[in-house]
Amino acid sequence: MKKQLLTAFTVIPLLTHPAASALAAQATTSAFGTLADGTPIAAVELTNAQGFMARVITLGATLQALSVPDARGQSADIVLGYDEAQQYLDQPQYFGATVGRYANRIAKGRFTLDGRTYALPLNDGPNHLHGGPQGLDKVVWTLAEAESGSPARAVFTYVSPDGDQGYPGRLELTAIYELSDDGELGIEYRATTDAPTIVNVTNHSYFNLAGATGDESVMGHRLTLFADRYTPVDATLIPTGEMRPVAGTPFDFREPKPIGRDVNAGEDEQVRFGRGYDHNFIVNGEPGELRPAARLEDPGTGRIMELLVTAPGVQFYSGNFIDGTTVGKGGRIYRQGDGLCLEPQVFPDSPNHPEFPSARLDPGETYVNRMVLRFTTVK
Repeated sequence: MKKQLLTAFTVIPLLTHPAASALAAQATTSAFGTLADGTPIAAVELTNAQGFMARVITLGATLQALSVPDARGQSADIVLGYDEAQQYLDQPQYFGATVGRYANRIAKGRFTLDGRTYALPLNDGPNHLHGGPQGLDKVVWTLAEAESGSPARAVFTYVSPDGDQGYPGRLELTAIYELSDDGELGIEYRATTDAPTIVNVTNHSYFNLAGATGDESVMGHRLTLFADRYTPVDATLIPTGEMRPVAGTPFDFREPKPIGRDVNAGEDEQVRFGRGYDHNFIVNGEPGELRPAARLEDPGTGRIMELLVTAPGVQFYSGNFIDGTTVGKGGRIYRQGDGLCLEPQVFPDSPNHPEFPSARLDPGETYVNRMVLRFTTVK
């Protein structure tokens, strides 16, 4: 009898779309320049009548821009990134990218599956990170569909060959972005394999609800995480295997609090290890069901972002390793704390922790990781 999967591998039917009306969200395609080797990069812009815009490029199936209205109705881009495609390869920071095959870290780049040990490239000190140096963020995906409607959608596909970055199995991947008429952005990743493998694909957007080209950091944003527990890490940011209650620690975001309140709590070993927050939180509720994971609010603009996920965990990263050497959109120098990530995922290093939700995918199964960004405002 096949072991029941504990991850978010529930198959969710793709939405059907009626014919687009004049007021329905729109999908338009354009060029987004070329890479240094001459490879053309395409972009899809999903827009609606409420002032929302999501731009996704074929390099890394990357969310390059996300414009959202504030409480006064003024739209601004709220994700960090670059103005030119080649910058995503020259200064890799995973801005907005689709990361995998295994998002987050695998200890010492090794895991065992069905008695065989696989070695992956090390690109984060002693560990493997975000699928390796040539992960899904650094390849050009195929734009398979761009469709206006309710919602508008863009569909990207990529085939990762057997042995890619050391992973077994030929993996067929789909990334789906959908923008609704009322301003919800859905992102869904799907994968199938022809041999047993491990999969953990997510989106790595850096959010700043005050605006990605302004001067405000995210330290004043108020964050709520719907998580009673998190997974502590060692000094190399690999989970120890413990699932620790957040109560009474700097990791307690069950009630809204400013991100900067405890980000420098040096008396806490976990905060020291992460140089802030870089930890997996165990989302309350049943994996596979779309449920609340986080709520983020910027008091200055009134923007609110709610994150709903099917994944068992979400990595909260407070932008600790952005060091002022990266020049992003509009020539802005990105500094520590200028953006934060909320990455729905299977737990880091799950293949080496049988007590964690499984990242295994077998032939005949479909991996699904769905997330929804829901935007509102408050004055």
